[in-house]
This record gives sequence, C-alpha cells and structure tokens, in this order.
Amino acid sequence: MDQYDYDLVVIGSGPSGQKAAVQGAKAGKKVAVVDKRDFVGGVCVNTGTIPSKTLREAVLYLSGYRERNIYGASYRVKEHITMDDLQIRCNHVMRHEMDVIQHQLARNGIDLINGIGEFEDMHTLRVHTLGNERTISAENIIIAVGTTPARTNTVPFLPDKVMTSDMIMQMQSIPRSLCVIGAGVIGIEYASIYAALGVRVTVVDMSPTLLRFVDDELISALIYHLRQNRVTVRLGEKVESVKIDEETGRVVTILQSGKRIVTEKALYSIGRQGNTARLNLEKIGIEPDKRGRLLVNDYYQTELPHVYAVGDVIGFPSLASTSMEQGRLASAHAFNLPTNSYSDLFPYGIYTIPEISMVGKTEEELTDAGIPYEVGKAHYREISRGQIIGDDVGMLKIIFGLTDRKVLGVHIIGEGAAELVHIGQAVMAFGGTVDYFVNTVFNYPTLAEAYKVAALDGINRLSL
Repeated sequence: MDQYDYDLVVIGSGPSGQKAAVQGAKAGKKVAVVDKRDFVGGVCVNTGTIPSKTLREAVLYLSGYRERNIYGASYRVKEHITMDDLQIRCNHVMRHEMDVIQHQLARNGIDLINGIGEFEDMHTLRVHTLGNERTISAENIIIAVGTTPARTNTVPFLPDKVMTSDMIMQMQSIPRSLCVIGAGVIGIEYASIYAALGVRVTVVDMSPTLLRFVDDELISALIYHLRQNRVTVRLGEKVESVKIDEETGRVVTILQSGKRIVTEKALYSIGRQGNTARLNLEKIGIEPDKRGRLLVNDYYQTELPHVYAVGDVIGFPSLASTSMEQGRLASAHAFNLPTNSYSDLFPYGIYTIPEISMVGKTEEELTDAGIPYEVGKAHYREISRGQIIGDDVGMLKIIFGLTDRKVLGVHIIGEGAAELVHIGQAVMAFGGTVDYFVNTVFNYPTLAEAYKVAALDGINRLSL
C-alpha cells in the first residue's frame, strides 16, 4: 500500500458507496470517499428514496388517508395542505440522515473528499474541488456514482412545470392536475402519492402492462385502487411531444394516438442514466453502455480487476437495499475477506399507495418454468389488525411448491407490506415450508397473522 495514498477510494457516498467504505475501514484499511456534493448520501438521501418515502408518510398523515375507512371519506388532519407542510418533514429526515452518514464515516476514520473525481490512470484520480485540483491514488477503486433521471430534447424541462423525479420535490405548490410520463416504480409511486392528496393524475406508459416484474394479481389490485382515486392510467401509449401552452401556461402532453392530456404540471420519469460521463473512463479502457451503466462480474469487478462498480450505476435491481449489499461484497472481495450473503433473495419494496412488497418467484415465472405450485391468500379484511387500522385493500399471498411445500414466493399489497415481507424472506432463506407458518404462533392482533391465514388457505386447497 506504500505506493498508494489509500487502500480503497470510493467514488460516491450513496448507499453502496457508504457500505463499501465502511467495510474497507472495518478491515483496517485506509479509505477515502470522493463525492461531488457538499453533502453526503447521494440521490438516495437528497432527491430519491428518503425524501420520496418521507413525502409519502407526510401525505398519508396530513390527508388522513389511512383513517378514511374508519372516519369517512371527508376526514382530514389538515384541510389545506401545502408543499411547505410536506417539505418540513422531508427536510428534517434528510438532515438527520446526512448527519448519521457523516458521523459514520468520521467514526470509522474514512476521509471525505468533496469534489468531482475522474481517472488520471489505472490507480489515480484527479479530484476537482472549488477552484482547486488534487490527485489521489488507491490500490482499489469502487465506482458508486449512481444515476440521474434520463432526459430527452423533445421535452421542455422547466422547474415547477415539467420536472424529472429529482426536481419534483422542489415544486412550489401542489397542482390540481399532474401528468406522469413513465409508469416505472418512481413514476407510479409519485402518481399514487399525489392522487392521495386529491390531485387529478394521468399516467402514460408505452408498456401494455404495469410493473411487469410484479405479481399480476397485485398489479390488478393496484390499478383498481388508483382508479378509485381518480387516476387515469393510459398504458400502451407513446408520448409524441410535450409542450407548454403559451396562453394558459398548461402542460400539453400529446400522444401518438392523437390524444392530448392537459395538466397543470408534468413529471417525466422514463428511466435513469448512469453518472459515468465525467469519470474519464476512456483513460482506463472501460466503456459504459448507451445508458451510462457499467458491466460487472459476480464480484462487481469491471474489466479491470481492481476497479469495481456497485449500486444503480450497474443497473437492475437499482434498490438502495441491494446497493448496500453490493458495496459491502465488493469491498470484501477487494481485500479477500470471507463473506456470506443471501443477496439473490432480495425483497422489493414499492412505496405506492397501497404499498407493495415481494420476494421470490411470481406465479407467472413459475408457470413459464413449468414448476408446479399452490397458492394461499389472506385478505387484510379477514385479519383483526386490518379492521383496526382500516385497511380493507391489503392481501398477502404465499406461493409454495406442490410436492415439497417449500415457500417459493411471498407477495403483499397493503399497509406494512415492505416490513411484513421480511418474515417470508427469512423462511425462504432457510429453505422453510409453508407448514412453518401454520405451526408458528403470531402476536394477536397483528398483520403478521396473515401468514398463518394464507398458509392454512393454501394447505386447504391441496385437499379440495
């Protein structure tokens, strides 16, 4: 290491970068994190996961949405909700998260270097700070630069009018109507959040189906619920252009089918682009794909064995949770540390309203693979806790093998879905069967009881 300034330099301080740096520091290595921002946490903390999920909680609370089934559709905690009301909670959480990350880096003796890093050679980075430049060298380098929203020249992006997901949190006011272009996870989350506020939302996407990787039954329930909240869903439709009407200031989204969608504001959410353009990767012979993403092997190594890439910049699944694990595993591999991971069995959390979470295989995947299975379901309306919290939409589905009864997948829609799914994930990780849920005692009344009800439903189907 004497020939290098650091054992490890991580470019980016998002979830994957943090965990990579901490893993290296825990192994007794000299580590630095380079980040272009003057605050840490990457997109996750500053414009993505943390603010959007905090926004969702603020909307659910202030609108009284969770209690409407109990106290009536007109129930509100606050009658006139503003963006300032929502931002107060978001800003508080974001500041706290940044403080936690900074303290974690400092506590582990990790140097934080603010600036834009680019490759000078195989082991050297040139870091551009305000008015200054410096070079640092490292034995190993981990690229964790994340992504930025994809843009197109045919869309006139304007603050508070036509926005990407990184811009929408800076809206000055809550619109009366919103067009969401792109029904991926980010687009559909924001669509459902603003619909809960009473915004008239129209969702447009080229795909004939919504979120293809999610269980069809859950998607059907989500679409039904969105439509109940006056969301118009236009699937299989391609956007031809987006314009601003000069007279009214409205956003006009024109579809190839000839339809015109006129709204107060629009969110453009068609994928994301890897933040690799400024890394000077051609200097070291690494070429990103057309969306700026990097190709890696099973150990997260690029074409150069000492240069790793983790997180959103390597593409699917682009979840903060999986990115953290990728960062840890890459750093451990760089220093030949033994690791155990269940990273292949990762859960999805989709923070729509209602919430969706899943782990393992879907019915569609098992059918295509020719694997025989059975299904057990429990609806929240059957569970005492569901009645207590007023959730009559929720449903938990267990998919298990027809012969060995092993749990193959768990799919949940409803309150607490992203928390509940971890019970199923743990059972699957240890090769458990559906009988585990039948023979286990769950606290009463809890939503977790749905596992027992679903398991009994599934086993009863075997003998019908």
